[in-house]
Amino acid sequence: MQIKRPKRSFFGGLGEHGMLVVLVGLCLYFSVATWAEQHPTGPEAARSLADLVAGETLPKASVLIVVQQGRTETEFAETLGDELEEQGLTVAGLVQGRPSDARRALERIAASSGKLGAIACTETTASWGLIAQLGEQFPHLKEVRVFQPQGYYWPNFLKTDNLLNIANQIAVIAIIAIGMTMVIITGGIDLSVGSLIALSAVAAALLLRDAAGGSTATTTALVVCSLGGIIVCAASGLLTGLMITLFAIPPFIGTLAMMLIASGLAYILADGQSINEIPDAILQFDRGTTLGIPNTILLMIGLYVVAHVVMTRTVFGRHVYAVGGNIEAARLSGVPVKRVIVSVYVLCGALAGLAGIIMMSRFKSGDPKYGLMYELSVIAAVVVGGTSLAGGEGRIMGTLTGAFIIAVIQNGMNLTNVESYTQKVVLGVVILGAVMLDRFRRRDAG
Repeated sequence: MQIKRPKRSFFGGLGEHGMLVVLVGLCLYFSVATWAEQHPTGPEAARSLADLVAGETLPKASVLIVVQQGRTETEFAETLGDELEEQGLTVAGLVQGRPSDARRALERIAASSGKLGAIACTETTASWGLIAQLGEQFPHLKEVRVFQPQGYYWPNFLKTDNLLNIANQIAVIAIIAIGMTMVIITGGIDLSVGSLIALSAVAAALLLRDAAGGSTATTTALVVCSLGGIIVCAASGLLTGLMITLFAIPPFIGTLAMMLIASGLAYILADGQSINEIPDAILQFDRGTTLGIPNTILLMIGLYVVAHVVMTRTVFGRHVYAVGGNIEAARLSGVPVKRVIVSVYVLCGALAGLAGIIMMSRFKSGDPKYGLMYELSVIAAVVVGGTSLAGGEGRIMGTLTGAFIIAVIQNGMNLTNVESYTQKVVLGVVILGAVMLDRFRRRDAG
């Protein structure tokens, strides 16, 4: 007799790759919604503008450069000045500031009877009333042409800086979500991760201040103290795992207790204040880049690759799924259930500790207020990524997708000027939809 395989249901098929499709759809939507004219600045825009000015003015003409204050504006002005001189033009002056500064520069040129061939501006300074109505303000300069970088259309969402910002901002949530995915696959939950972020940052900062010289600490001491903060959180995870396995305390209650303990310890150790005696070298961990990519993004990618291999190619990964699928069957099959459960809580605690070090690097301080409500964002990323709260089902890469879905929604709503209260409603609906999808998939599978 031929056995027919059951048809894959709509919800079952959607569960496998649906969240990735949702992520792509969100990116496409926000790309269309944020389509706008771009006004380039920086060195590359300055080079293009210099070519435009040189091609449309007389040789050796005098050019006045007008920009606002700011690092990007300074780079633009310096590059533009160098490029204009290389092409045989004369820089009559550089105005960097407000319209009043530009007015004084133009008045000096007028008083000296100097000739001006062109004014090179950014898009912002070209819109100043003084520049836009140059002929009315200074009649003898009415023939002077005003140049600005040529604009182009591109989605604000797809700007390189914005995409890197999305990945960088979600890195902390995504890193903790690796451990949370393993915990939830075993049928548990960990509400303490937000407080462990604060505990890790405070413990590491306290070690740096009291045992390593504070702001003068060496790089080696910085690494050791950071590992100390991570170890403290791993030990907290160990304690949580032992409470759950040895005393049969429900994970919700055990981790709720640990959340309060860790938060209280962070405030006690820091005396309720931020610890700021941190060496400048810590900034490189979060703000440093490798090949133009922020270090935290590279760390996040590396951890997800390792976690994916562990959960799909190792005995430990199979044991995690077995415990979540049917704990009694796993025990009868020889799976060390208690050891597996303790291990996932230790890993979750250690990853929360690592996230605390990232936060310390990001703000150059250890603060007991770090990680407030982060546990909810982490759980949301895991659930949206397709991991079942009933246990036994979930994928590490699905969690990464879920984290990015939440980050993209938040970023897209910010770019489209959606108010913060509405953003909470939308995120709540997304999480509820993910949970309902999981219920439908499990019902269809049953």
